[in-house]
Amino acid sequence: MSDTSRPAGNIREVFTAFMLLGLTSFGGPIAHLGYFRVEFVERRRWLSEQAYADLVALCQFLPGPASSQVGFALGLMRAGPWGAAAAWTAFTLPSAILLLLFALGAAVLDGFVSQGIIHGLKVAAVAIVAHAVWGMARNLCPDRRRAGIALAAVITVVLVSGPPGQVAAIVVGALAGMALCRVHLEPEVHELPLPVPARTGHLAGLVFVVLLAGLPLLVWINPSAILALMDAFYRAGALVFGGGHVVLPLLEAEVVQPGWVGADEFLAGYGAAQAVPGPLFTFAAYLGAVMSPPGGSLFGAALALVMIFLPGMLLLVAVLPHWNRFRRWDSAQALMRGANAAVVGILGAALYQPVWTSAILGPYEFVLALTGFLLLSVWKLPAWAVVVVLASGGVLITS
Repeated sequence: MSDTSRPAGNIREVFTAFMLLGLTSFGGPIAHLGYFRVEFVERRRWLSEQAYADLVALCQFLPGPASSQVGFALGLMRAGPWGAAAAWTAFTLPSAILLLLFALGAAVLDGFVSQGIIHGLKVAAVAIVAHAVWGMARNLCPDRRRAGIALAAVITVVLVSGPPGQVAAIVVGALAGMALCRVHLEPEVHELPLPVPARTGHLAGLVFVVLLAGLPLLVWINPSAILALMDAFYRAGALVFGGGHVVLPLLEAEVVQPGWVGADEFLAGYGAAQAVPGPLFTFAAYLGAVMSPPGGSLFGAALALVMIFLPGMLLLVAVLPHWNRFRRWDSAQALMRGANAAVVGILGAALYQPVWTSAILGPYEFVLALTGFLLLSVWKLPAWAVVVVLASGGVLITS
């Protein structure tokens, strides 16, 4: 038996792969999961379809930015703790720098060319997500029972909107898997190489709780601007399920209502965040720079960025040491088969709303999206190349 706890790659490989994704991954967290699947499951074969789906299901359960947590775990699996840091840094840095420049007064994109590129990038997200749903459905919903669980997940997400619907769909899918999928046992469990000792996991969980409870206390004892910023962004990252757009109301309550950031500035930054690649949580870099605490805009951007991502990563590290043992249980295997089928349903629902409805406005967009889907599925082009092609197409159909 091979040693699955030993990382198989190097830090430079991880950093390069995620930097490319950080520069080209438009479309929000659901699209990011599609990009990751194409790059690391299909092209690089760092892990199996089943293992990737397990990671997605796990990160959907946890608070924080699900796509960034998946990327962090992939870097950890490939090159250890420094690989995890490289994956997070490379995927996050491009959009954080762009939003920091915007906060510092960089010129805002304007004109039909820029608008066309943005429109093409939205269509690219449709192709990426559709390809992900198609590939995952073939592998994770091969029978009527799991297809039914995926359909039930779609219905759940439609009836219960937002993160509660997603969490409910996964819970229902997991329970249905335990009841219905025990007879379809996998002949082999492919363990995830997660080099996180149990002691490290326990320490991460302790740090998460201490910061969540201790930062408000420190602000009450010593009401400094830096501590208040740390508390606000850490709490926003710790208490939100679903990530992405869901964190915006929390951030608005934390920074606009106290008067740290004006409403107009907040909305301008939100608009800019839609036009850059990478995780939407990098909106925190813009807000930290605009707030300009002691230490300057760059310090504020870096501090806000780290604090909003930190709780989700701490929770992930706390859970990972127990993940392989959990997956070896027969009941856990049935549970994960149901949960994975539910993830397919969630992705399918997201393909329609908001990905399809916000991008496909007419026949030209439909043709462009179909072209991207075929480039991915038939011609096997990498996701970043499809993004370039469809962004160029967006300019043509906008002009």
